[in-house]
Formats: sequence, C-alpha cells, structure tokens
Amino acid sequence: MRTQINPLDLWCIMGHGVQRQYAPTSICFGCGPANEKGLQIDSYRCEEGLEMRFTPSEEHQAFPGMINGGIIGSLLDCHGNWAAAIALMDAAGLEEPPCTVTATYSISLKRPTPAGVELHVLAEVEDLQDDRASIKMTLTAEGKVCATGKGLFVAVKEGHPAYHRWS
Repeated sequence: MRTQINPLDLWCIMGHGVQRQYAPTSICFGCGPANEKGLQIDSYRCEEGLEMRFTPSEEHQAFPGMINGGIIGSLLDCHGNWAAAIALMDAAGLEEPPCTVTATYSISLKRPTPAGVELHVLAEVEDLQDDRASIKMTLTAEGKVCATGKGLFVAVKEGHPAYHRWS
C-alpha cells in the first residue's frame, strides 16, 4: 500500500515554510524569501496554528547577548500575518492564501531574549471572520516565554498597495 503525502507536509519535509510555498518572490524584511538581507522566516502548520523556529544572528542584538525588540516585533508581526492568511485560506476553501496586512499589533516583552539560541514562535487564531483574523503569538527561548503579541490581520482587495506583493 502506497502512502499519499500531503503537499504541505512535503514542503515541511523539504524545509520550506508557507512563505516559500505561497510567496517565493516576496521582499518583506521579516518573511520575504527573496530578501537576502531580511530575516527570511519559515512558518509551518501545526495543530495550534503556525509555528516557526528562528536562530538570531549577531547583528540582531540590542546589546551583547540579547536580541533587539524590533527584531522580536518583526518575527511576531510576520508570523502572525501568515497565520491569519493561512487560516483565512483554509476557512474559505481557497488554494492560495489571500494577501493580508497588519491592521494592529502589539507586543509585550516579558524578559530579555537571548542571542545564540533557537527561538520558537507559535501563532494561534483567536477570532476568524470573513476577511480578518485576530491572532495571538508567543515567543519562547529555552522553554521560557520572552515575548507575547496580539494582532489583527486583514485581507486586502485589488487596488490596495500590498495586493500583489506575494505574486
């Protein structure tokens, strides 16, 4: 008996997140695979929503040994945005996620985030409507919560400046 592999699982097996699957030419600083100087995060489906792992580089530090809050904000913002896009796609039965943008987001820095260790970010849907999703995010390092966030991400329509950014 031959086992069928879900295409999304294949992307994960091959090391490609949803960003590389759906927006390989995106230049976004946080999540754009085509931005060589960006963070180039990879987000993967999980039971709770989307998760990602990221190991910061030396240039991401605010002071020796600790990550800059702006980098943390970018990680949470981009990862939360993708969680919303994937949730909206799934809810509508679409083959591709709608282009979503950040309407609002906030982060709370709970403790200094160490450099040189892998960070884990989990994004979960709190509320889903036809064209928007409220997402909560949690960033942990070495099993400790370093930052949390909440965001409202909205699908944009033709005519919005970001509409074609993923194609």
